Amino acid sequence: MDPIYVTGHRNPDTDSIVSAMAYAQLRNALGDREYVAARLGRVSDETQLVLNRFGFEPPVLIHNLRTQVSDLNFDTPPVLNKAVTVDHAWQLLHQDENTVALPVVEDDGTLFGMLSTNTIAAQDMRSVLHPEIDDIPVFNLVSALEGSIVLDAGEPTNRVSGRVTIALPANGEEALPLNRNTLLICGSQPDVILAALRADVPCIVVCQAGIPEEARQIDCSSLVISTPHEPYRAARMIFQSIPISRVCRTTNLCPARLTDYVDDVREMAQDNKHRAFPVIDEDGKVVGTLSRIHLLKPRRKRVVLVDHNEVAQSVPGLEQAEILEIIDHHRLADVQTGNPIYMRNEPVGSTATIVAGMFMERGLMPTMAMAGLLCCAIVSDTLMFKSPTCTPRDVQTAERMASIAHVSAEELGRMIFSASTADDKSAADVAFQDYKEFMISGHTLGVGQVVTLDSERVLRREAEFLDVMRQRMEEKSMDMMLFMITDMLQEGSHLLFLGASDVIAQAFNVRPDGNHAFLPGILSRKKQIIPALSVFWG
Repeated sequence: MDPIYVTGHRNPDTDSIVSAMAYAQLRNALGDREYVAARLGRVSDETQLVLNRFGFEPPVLIHNLRTQVSDLNFDTPPVLNKAVTVDHAWQLLHQDENTVALPVVEDDGTLFGMLSTNTIAAQDMRSVLHPEIDDIPVFNLVSALEGSIVLDAGEPTNRVSGRVTIALPANGEEALPLNRNTLLICGSQPDVILAALRADVPCIVVCQAGIPEEARQIDCSSLVISTPHEPYRAARMIFQSIPISRVCRTTNLCPARLTDYVDDVREMAQDNKHRAFPVIDEDGKVVGTLSRIHLLKPRRKRVVLVDHNEVAQSVPGLEQAEILEIIDHHRLADVQTGNPIYMRNEPVGSTATIVAGMFMERGLMPTMAMAGLLCCAIVSDTLMFKSPTCTPRDVQTAERMASIAHVSAEELGRMIFSASTADDKSAADVAFQDYKEFMISGHTLGVGQVVTLDSERVLRREAEFLDVMRQRMEEKSMDMMLFMITDMLQEGSHLLFLGASDVIAQAFNVRPDGNHAFLPGILSRKKQIIPALSVFWG
């Protein structure tokens, strides 16, 4: 069962993480067991504190949704040990007309080579020009001939070598090259058989006949095999007793790992003319084969987006995934889908408010621990209900979740915002723990935000913040970089910025002091900062 990943945005905040976890839990409880909560980045200290408070582990981390070999419906034909006979491999290749090649493996299951009908046919043609076998296991020979050993005069013979020679009835034994390099095939020809035994040929294949009784009295080391097939068929079957390790292709195999991306494998397939490529797992063991037809319509990963609907904020490789649902409370952005999907976008202060409402709509009460998480997410995203994005529904939902979890929303709020600006964190961790990038009328900007109850303590590190902001701005070639230090007690935000000072002055009607300005009443990035800049840039 392939998972359906439920994921929030990059640099996930508490609302993003909790909404993904809650929605996955809701769908699992309703019987949809394939839904899995995921995250796209590290868990912030605030979110980790909340998870620890209610006994949850962070969601699984995913780096991208690009289609991988593991997402393909590749073939799983028989995997052959390199000691198997060509005869057995040929039969398997013709059991399924869609099988064009079979993987050949070492004893431990790792890749040795690839075997196709073409390579077997080429070997068969070579045997016509050079009818010799070398060091073939006796078991292989007997199996291919569907015969039995009727005489093994010397020490037990384990391997056979020699030039394959058919004794025609019209020829006497004097016309045959009987020596230590002869593998003789004959029929009911007692004189030829006795002559061959006296010449001590390594192997005699008797077709549709027995051996004379006096043959057992001759002092020799010859091996005699009886087969029910006629001589010319027996000759061809001898060459099919060769181990496939001597026939299969062992170079330029171009294996595809389960974790390889389909885009890369497609390029490899275009550069090679092979009809099939082996698929191996992380241990190098063969798990199947794929051909070009498998690359045409790969099975895409499935995803549900929560707390965002913008490509720049979503998981890399989203264009290769199948988006099933979007649950969000932001403006509509640029995510596009190939098919109609379920989308729920509501003007509330937190995605967790929407997900909590979905529990109630389905007549399912969240667990005490999950209710506590949902309450924390709403409190965090609405800045303890002081954000301009907060609605009465957010307040009511948070209070209901707090009641189920037997906690205080105000107490959780103080715990959350006291953890956001720990002094032991690096400047980059603080500035980018809740960070998003935007494109507005051709201008690129990044906006980070931290919410605190003591902005003075945070501002002591202003120079550090500006340094890491400048570095990020240069790395990403951005036009502007903002960092909001939102003070819950002052009910406003200290704005550290890099870029055009006049833009900040005019967009927010303030007088900046260097790279700093205080914006009274500005608490929301989504509803106040971005709209103001959008209006300014037109």
